[in-house]
Amino acid sequence: MSKLSTNCHPAFEFKGSHAIESLNLTVEHFEHKTTGAAHYHLAADDPQNVFLVALRTVPMDSTGVAHILEHTTLCGSEKYPVRDPFFMMIRRSLNTFMNAFTSSDWTAYPFATENRKDFQNLLEVYMDAVFFPNLDPLDFAQEGHRFEFEDMTDANSPLTYKGVVFNEMKGAMSSPIATLWQNFSAELYPTNTYHYNSGGDPKDIPDLSYQQLVDFHKNHYHPSNAVFMTYGDISALEHQTQFEELALARFQDKVEQVHVGLEQRYSEPKKINGVYALDEEDTTAKTHIVLGWLLGENQDPLNVLRGHLLSAVLLDNSASPLRKVLEDTELADAPSPLCGFEESNKEMAFVVGVQGSEVEHADAVEQMILSELQRIADKGVEQSQVEAMLHQLELSQREVGGDSYPYGLQLILHSLGGALHDGDPIALLDTDSALKHLEDEVQSADFVPNLIKKLLLDNPHRVRYVMSPDTELADNNEAAEKAKLEQIQARLSDDEKQAIIDQAVALEQRQAQHDDPSILPEVTKDDIPTTIKHYDAEPVKVGDMPVSSYQCGTNGLTYQQLIIDLPALSDSEQAVMPLFNACLTEVGSGDRDYMQTQSHQAAVTGGLSARSSIHSKVGDKNGCHSHFMLSSKALHRNQQAMTELMDETLKSPRFDETQRLKDLLSQIRSSIDHGITGNGHGHAMMAALQNYTPAASWKFARSGFAGIKTIKQLHESLKENATAMDELTANLTSIQGKISQANKQGLLISDEAGMPTALESLNRVWGNEAAADANQSAFSFAANQQAVKQAWVTSTQVNFCAMAFPAVMSDHPDAPKLAVLGACLRNGFLHSAIREKGGAYGGGAAYNAEASGFVFYSYRDPRLMETYSDFARAKEWLMGSDATQAKVDEAILNVISAMDKPGSPAGEMQKAFFQQLYGRSLDIRMAYRQGVISTTIDELRELAERYFDESKASYAVLTNNAMVDMVKDNGFEVFTL
Repeated sequence: MSKLSTNCHPAFEFKGSHAIESLNLTVEHFEHKTTGAAHYHLAADDPQNVFLVALRTVPMDSTGVAHILEHTTLCGSEKYPVRDPFFMMIRRSLNTFMNAFTSSDWTAYPFATENRKDFQNLLEVYMDAVFFPNLDPLDFAQEGHRFEFEDMTDANSPLTYKGVVFNEMKGAMSSPIATLWQNFSAELYPTNTYHYNSGGDPKDIPDLSYQQLVDFHKNHYHPSNAVFMTYGDISALEHQTQFEELALARFQDKVEQVHVGLEQRYSEPKKINGVYALDEEDTTAKTHIVLGWLLGENQDPLNVLRGHLLSAVLLDNSASPLRKVLEDTELADAPSPLCGFEESNKEMAFVVGVQGSEVEHADAVEQMILSELQRIADKGVEQSQVEAMLHQLELSQREVGGDSYPYGLQLILHSLGGALHDGDPIALLDTDSALKHLEDEVQSADFVPNLIKKLLLDNPHRVRYVMSPDTELADNNEAAEKAKLEQIQARLSDDEKQAIIDQAVALEQRQAQHDDPSILPEVTKDDIPTTIKHYDAEPVKVGDMPVSSYQCGTNGLTYQQLIIDLPALSDSEQAVMPLFNACLTEVGSGDRDYMQTQSHQAAVTGGLSARSSIHSKVGDKNGCHSHFMLSSKALHRNQQAMTELMDETLKSPRFDETQRLKDLLSQIRSSIDHGITGNGHGHAMMAALQNYTPAASWKFARSGFAGIKTIKQLHESLKENATAMDELTANLTSIQGKISQANKQGLLISDEAGMPTALESLNRVWGNEAAADANQSAFSFAANQQAVKQAWVTSTQVNFCAMAFPAVMSDHPDAPKLAVLGACLRNGFLHSAIREKGGAYGGGAAYNAEASGFVFYSYRDPRLMETYSDFARAKEWLMGSDATQAKVDEAILNVISAMDKPGSPAGEMQKAFFQQLYGRSLDIRMAYRQGVISTTIDELRELAERYFDESKASYAVLTNNAMVDMVKDNGFEVFTL
């Protein structure tokens, strides 16, 4: 790393800088002279500036102390003594990202924004929160855990646990995969911090005391234990000037850093059995069996890349040898979601296994995996497979992200492990030299076999973890918690009972108090940009097919999409459309079988994906845009091969590979349950909105609760009905025939170097594409606009509630006001009622343009009917004096920041294309924007009167068996997932 001089604050020492050409940035490294705090600045020509401060947090129990501290830290600080500065700043900001993370061995506080004033505001609040928090005992009680009587002031009513993190982790640990990872990690890491649940185990969270929280902050939140990372076009000097003034100048000492110790190594493999809660009668094929190896430290980027390469060679796709064995076996339904290489912990891990198995298969599964690893170690792998995986590493290194997280934050998080674990974060970002070294290493036929022997076969620190379903576990845990609370309550003195009541009353009063928001800095409506980003395509013709081409900084990648009008589909074809999307790119194509196709995809593209999309038409509640899309991306040198593969995939998929289809359906079925509670609020909202528009009906029927049931039923029918596979392949083949004949257009995104050759590739492959059959009927889907009241039952310890009202389409003058109404109700009333007082992890309200609806929701919610009462009370709050124009203006900032959130260069171009495709012209979007900005409190009150008609409301909840009687008594129709 070069040590060219650079400007830095006198309190910091310059350690060096390093330019990374492939990422178009320079990393500058500094150290605070007094405390030793590290600062890494990723200098880039990007107005979206990112800040992150990370603390090494190493809990040695499962009380969730680091997680609860993360929450409590954001509940008021020395300079900003308001109850809720974090959520208040979300409403007073034009941020593109604001959050806080608790990982297994670090806690981080990041934000991003394109507005310089906003950056300064957020930095002031974050620095004060992290280093000088108030840590009020009542905030600990609210965010962490507390005792409370069911009837708050009646000591004779049952004693309960409450707390946001307590309920959040009940929800998180409802996921079998989260439980599997946590239980497996506890065995793979027997003595250090990874043994424990850093988020908190609901059984252990009540053991955490307030004093332990305060002590943890004192020991872990010192600048000596911190790493600052920044990205963007603000200079390192400007950042450091602020760091020093806002916090660091007050620390005159250096303390010893907290570090994760190295794990004690096993001398022989371990075999462990465990259980997870499953609230279903049928437990057949619901067991998880995983093997994991503890590897070396994550400091050396070459070792990290070797781990990624080995994992990819073994598991990347269905042609990868180990994955093929896992997919083909009769001992299980699918590979485990945990399969792969884990680099985030100080000592890395490799995991492989299956889901959808039985306990008695554990020995056979383990032997199958070890035998395949031994076979590969003895015989090696095709060199082409290794080259294909190197190609994938190169592609991922070059791609400019930013569609899910801000690009700068993605880079920071990728390098953070190196900064925190005494490694080299810069080397983790600049992998070009390590990749070149790896390219030389893989030329040896022994490279992969030797890695397998060294890291896996000759490594005794191996754990086999078998996790089987227990239909009584949830009830037993609930009974144990209840019994524990009853014992505690029986031992309470009168003074202790009164203390619980006093705390509950004090917390309620604190939650009801009105903080002075003027204490906090803010941006205002005057800071909102008057213009919005707009990109025009260069229209070209490829044969008879129109193509929209966009040129932008893709860093050597080309992105292609085929957008095809959905043709008329029969009911049975519509039902299997999600399977068509999932299977099209996973079966063989042309003369290749599925394994050859998977290998070829990996060698020449960054993957192929297919999806169908139904979008509401502007101005037509009963109309919709309906398309099928086939997408891919590739390095410029592979443009021609990518285009040919896309054409082949669309026109000649191998739906005759019936065993492959059966395996794919088993994998899809196995993974379905894991995603339900992870997006429980999204599913509940889908259900509540299901009948409002064709787009909403399609979404619920295909990917909502109804779609989940359809997949499960189809999976069962394939096991029971000999003709079911014939029917499935007939439907898939029929869909393919119709789509390949339908009207097509193309989307092409590349940089200046890649665009000319990309257009040549399109012309060579699609230049003779015949025009579509003009007589083909268009796709249609209907919605009946009827209200629903549905409860969907699954294995979950918490609830996800939704209540919806019919509204208007996005071109209606009320639409932008409804978007502001959602943010206003969320910020002003629902956050307090649902989260702070109700104990849910989250809740809010939103206008949904696609469904022409307005929907309330809660997330990981311990309550049910009480939450619906709070939804109803939101209107009452809006009509009262607490709802002000100032709160509306905050909501306007919320809506605008979400609208203006930037994506990756390619993502921005895709967004521009689809806005045009769906009739959302610049004029329409500007009118919507002005509608948002001009919203008044009186308009919102009028909207609430107009749309919040409870006789027209739809209700949906995702809940558990214990709640069935209650929801039935309240008029819900009950469905079991």
